[in-house]
Amino acid sequence: MLFTSLNLLFFWMTWTTLVLSHSPLRVELFGTLAIRLVFYLAPSIFFFAFDTILPYAASSIKAQGQIALPSGHKRRKISRMELKIIGWSLFNIFLSIAVQGAMEFTLTTLLRRRSLIKVAVRLPYPWGITIDVVRGFIVREILNYAIHRFVLHNDRLRVNRFHETWYHGLRAPWPLTAHYDHPLCYILWKFVPLYLPAALFRFHMITYMIFLGLVSLEETWTHSGYSRVPLGFLLSGMARRTEMHVISGGDGNYGAWGVLDWLGGSTADESETIEEDVRAELADLDIDTKIRKAVQEARDHMGDSVAKEKVKTRRRINGNGKA
Repeated sequence: MLFTSLNLLFFWMTWTTLVLSHSPLRVELFGTLAIRLVFYLAPSIFFFAFDTILPYAASSIKAQGQIALPSGHKRRKISRMELKIIGWSLFNIFLSIAVQGAMEFTLTTLLRRRSLIKVAVRLPYPWGITIDVVRGFIVREILNYAIHRFVLHNDRLRVNRFHETWYHGLRAPWPLTAHYDHPLCYILWKFVPLYLPAALFRFHMITYMIFLGLVSLEETWTHSGYSRVPLGFLLSGMARRTEMHVISGGDGNYGAWGVLDWLGGSTADESETIEEDVRAELADLDIDTKIRKAVQEARDHMGDSVAKEKVKTRRRINGNGKA
C-alpha cells in the first residue's frame, strides 16, 4: 500500500512538473506521439522484423500462413512495395498528429476557446477514466462502422476508389498495415473516430493517453496476422474479422467488434473466402500433378512386383519339371 502511494505521488509530481513547464499543446502532441511510438510503432516494427528475418517460423503462427507475411512468401527480403506501405503508414501517423495540433492551435490561439483535450495538473479519478474510455470506445465503434461502410465503401464517392486501391490492395493484414491507406481515407476512418469522442467528452490528457494506448494495441494485434493473440476471447475475433475484411476485398466486417455488422447484416461470409484460400493453396501445391505422379509410381511398382512374381513362378515350374 505504501509502495503504491509512493508511486502515485511520484507520478503526480512528474505530471505536475511536465504540465507546468510546457504548454498544453506541446504536452498533448508529444504525449500522443509517445503513446503511438510505445504501443503501436515499437511492437509493430518488432513483429515486422520477426516476419522478415524468420519467415518460416512466422508463417507457422500466421492464421493465413505465408500469405500473411509482408512479402507474401518465405523470403528474407523487403521489397519496394513493403517500404512504400511502411512509409505511408508512418506519414499517416504524423499527419494525424499534425491535424490534431492544427485543430488545437486554431481553437486555443486563434479563436481563444478552450482546448479539446483537457491538460490540467489535477488527475482524473479511476472511475471517471473507466467511464470515459468505455463510452469513447462505443462512439468510436459507431463512427468507425458508419464511415467505413457508408463512405469508404460507397461506390458513388471518389474516396471509395482511394480506399479500394490503397488499403484493399493488401493481400492480408501484416504488422504496420493498420495505418496504411490514402491520407484522406485515413483521416476519415482512423483519426476522426478516435479523436472525436475524446473531444466530445473532453477527455483529460491522462484519459486520452490510456484510450489511445488501448486503441494502438488493438490495431497492432488485429493487423498482426497471428493466429494467437493476447485476450484471445476478444482480440482473436477482431483479428479474424479484420483479416476477412481485407481478404474478401471489403465485402463485410466494417466494424472492429462485429456487433454493428451483425445488426446491419454486413458480416463477411467466411465460407467462400476460406474455400478460395484452400483452392489457392491446392493450386500452389499442384496436388493434381503429385497425385498423378504417385499413382503412376504405384502402378510401376505393382508392375515390377508382378513381373518379379512371374519370373519366380516360371523358375519354380522349370525347377519342378527338371526334377
